[in-house]
Amino acid sequence: MGSKAEDKDGVLTDVSSSQPKKKRWGFLLFLILPLLAAAVWGLTRPELMSAFDFSSLGGEEDPLPSWIQRAVIPVDGVSRRGEKLEGLTGIVIHYVGNPGTTARQNRNWYADPESEVSSHFIIGLKGEVLLCVPLDEKSSASNHANATTLSVEVCHPDETGQFTKASEDRLVELLAYLCRRYDLPVSGIIRHYDVTGKNCPKYYVEHEEAYLAMKKRVRAALEEEAS
Repeated sequence: MGSKAEDKDGVLTDVSSSQPKKKRWGFLLFLILPLLAAAVWGLTRPELMSAFDFSSLGGEEDPLPSWIQRAVIPVDGVSRRGEKLEGLTGIVIHYVGNPGTTARQNRNWYADPESEVSSHFIIGLKGEVLLCVPLDEKSSASNHANATTLSVEVCHPDETGQFTKASEDRLVELLAYLCRRYDLPVSGIIRHYDVTGKNCPKYYVEHEEAYLAMKKRVRAALEEEAS
């Protein structure tokens, strides 16, 4: 039975229909406002922005440093899917896993119809750098991190996975360049191991002190340039 109330003239009025409406509106606002706040917060987080402007290094209008060679592989739907990155949170380091192979050989494997892998960069045994995937696209290197990271594969001369001095020097230079260009923290430099637990890059997983020393060099390079 509906509740009634008297107005100032003593007329009974049914108020049962208005009270639930007020409660319903209040309940809806209680549900909606937190969702709206979460959506706004999410859209303003750089790593979740879908319209991320990379000013792609792969474009002809954006000259590369002289020590980076363009060797972009064709879109094949697997190694290079042509999908845009969804944001940028860091850089993942890999080793090629094929001792003694060159940067060009690994790049050509990326472009092979049977390949399902790629990386943005390959660093060769002598420090040469190949750009294989445009930097505004996803590579096929770092599993679920592909959507928000750049990838760097490094060649190595033997089974230990240790990089040559020329390769590691160039790795430091490349990482510092990318961190500076995209305003990435050194903490955003990670190993494939940190994504999936895979023993990659092998030497940096088995000798973490070498990995930390390399990151320290990147930090020093950035600080030196900023001073």
